[in-house]
Amino acid sequence: MMFQEVYMDNGATTMVDPKVLKVMIPYFEKHYGNASSTHSFGEKAKEALDDARRVIAKAINAKPEEIIFTSGGTESNNLALKGLAFANKDKNHIITTKIEHKSIINTCKWLEKQGFKISYLSVDKEGFVNPKDLEAVITSKTLLFTVLHGNNEIGTINDLEVLGKVCKENNILFHTDACQSFTKVDIDVEKQHLDLVTLNSHKIHGPKGVGALYLKKGIKIEVWQHGGNHERGLRSGTENIHGIVGFAEAAKIGLNKKHVKQMSELRDKMINEILKIPKSKLNGAKGDKRLCNNINFSFNSIEGEAIGGYLNQKMITSSTGSACSAKTLEPSYVLKAIGLTDEEANGSLRLTISRFTTEKEIDYVIEVLPKVIEKLRKISPLGKLADYIMKN
Repeated sequence: MMFQEVYMDNGATTMVDPKVLKVMIPYFEKHYGNASSTHSFGEKAKEALDDARRVIAKAINAKPEEIIFTSGGTESNNLALKGLAFANKDKNHIITTKIEHKSIINTCKWLEKQGFKISYLSVDKEGFVNPKDLEAVITSKTLLFTVLHGNNEIGTINDLEVLGKVCKENNILFHTDACQSFTKVDIDVEKQHLDLVTLNSHKIHGPKGVGALYLKKGIKIEVWQHGGNHERGLRSGTENIHGIVGFAEAAKIGLNKKHVKQMSELRDKMINEILKIPKSKLNGAKGDKRLCNNINFSFNSIEGEAIGGYLNQKMITSSTGSACSAKTLEPSYVLKAIGLTDEEANGSLRLTISRFTTEKEIDYVIEVLPKVIEKLRKISPLGKLADYIMKN
């Protein structure tokens, strides 16, 4: 069995669905007006913008006027945290966790330099936040709790309803980064007591460079991108109409629950087969508490970078769990936070599938991966040392 390429890095980005591309093309070629213009071209663009806003709002049970379109998840996270922090200077305390996406972690570090106090909650061995730990650090100065819905590295899905209840009872704002979970896990801003939600397009087979921030009506944020009166004056800049149209179409298609069932079945098949590899360990939660497309393993005595390199030679794309950025060999702070040793963190591999992943591709990965692991262990100094210690 051989493929031209098997793409297993959908947690990083996804292909644009051909159906999404099809609805975008007219907004490159025909309806390319500026949504702020008052002529017919502008009106057509404004109509598409309003339609897309309604689609995204409906997907999370929000109101259309509560959706702000942005350039993606990183911008939405920055706007949410910085915007809230500087609009509410009487409260200078923000709570997050040790395993957030870097766009949250680094924004929090920047806010610390501006005088804000940040509490970084620990998580359990599967990556879950304990609601009691959250409640214990809330003070009269606490403004916000921000948490990933579905973790980008280990796939753990936090219970937003439980955490949101804690926030509501203690009168603090609640934000979640739902870039990885959107369309895969139900999001209901009312039921889950959410005040702000970060979303993006390119994780759900939409185009890159477009995302959204849900901002509950009545919540004030400080604007930090100044210009015209776009997005109700909260995010200036001519709207990316073709991208926003694609984002909305991707959301509509992705909300079909048959995709989640399909991916969950393929994920579980792969996890069960990989667990048969000696000295392998699944990182994160299992079953319904894990994102339907996420597989993250650690393999003793070898490095994830080496596994990824060998898989790439076999036309299988993956990502190492050793870092959020593939350009560094530092152990993943997420894996370290759930209790892995440096060796376990450096021996990790993330495989992320999509609704376009086929069972034949899964079978090919299952066929190739054990051979790669076996080969690397034979030539690895760590593997040889482990064998020596066991024999002696």
